[in-house]
Amino acid sequence: MRARQLEVFTAVMRAGTVTGAARLLNISQPALSQILMHAEDELGFALFDRKRGRLHPTPEALELYPEAERLFGGLEGLRRKTADLRLGRAGLVRIAASPPPAMALLPQALAAFRAHHPDVLLRTHVAPIAAMVDMLRAGDVALALALDDALPPDIEVERIGRTSFCCLLPAGHSLAQADVLTFADLAEETVISYRTMTRPHDELDAAARVRKVRFVPQIEIDSSIAAAGLVQAGLGVAVVDALLPWTQFPGLHVRLLENAPALPLSLLTLRGRLFSRAEEAIRSQLRAVEISRA
Repeated sequence: MRARQLEVFTAVMRAGTVTGAARLLNISQPALSQILMHAEDELGFALFDRKRGRLHPTPEALELYPEAERLFGGLEGLRRKTADLRLGRAGLVRIAASPPPAMALLPQALAAFRAHHPDVLLRTHVAPIAAMVDMLRAGDVALALALDDALPPDIEVERIGRTSFCCLLPAGHSLAQADVLTFADLAEETVISYRTMTRPHDELDAAARVRKVRFVPQIEIDSSIAAAGLVQAGLGVAVVDALLPWTQFPGLHVRLLENAPALPLSLLTLRGRLFSRAEEAIRSQLRAVEISRA
């Protein structure tokens, strides 16, 4: 299947109609239909059943579609890269981060970098760790920041800092009278924290067990930033990373958690990848940023 045929096939699968697919690709319906028919001729089997003016994917099309989407995604990535080169940009740095370092570390690093490299285009992404690994492998980003260091062997991990955990309390909460909270203090509270089978949850659970206390969140979150609104609404007390600048959120009391475990702040890259001068410069800047990491 040729690139244009792949593009048309995925567009029809996404849109469900020739009209919608033609609109997505900004071409005429007859032209799209012609490309689709040529693709079917070359493949030797039909991709769609045509009934009452609509296209219904054949079993063969349904089997091909996941692989076609993967290949089309690669083609789109190639087009973006060639467009960057064609536009003659002085440089392009793509970087991803999970929400805590995206809010606490990345702004400072990028501000310092831009002061010396104003012509370099910066493209940032906020994403969970699994998505960042996929982006590194696909070449969609060159660098990533995460609160984890247990990554697959093809991902190179450089630990550039560490952070601990803190508790977020709603305004007027009785525990706000203390400067530091313990796991035992949370025993009678509705706890908001990371879902099970995640690195932060496992670290907190292990630390609580050492002190003969159970750590069982009643409200689970995927990302620590989600806890802010839940605590502001009075739903409970959150146990989250201490890296994110929680004082920026109104209506929250922030208290350190005694005997809390530590999380690594890691700079992730694809092992063996060669870096442009701009990427090397921003990697150095990320290493140099001074930040409170608890």
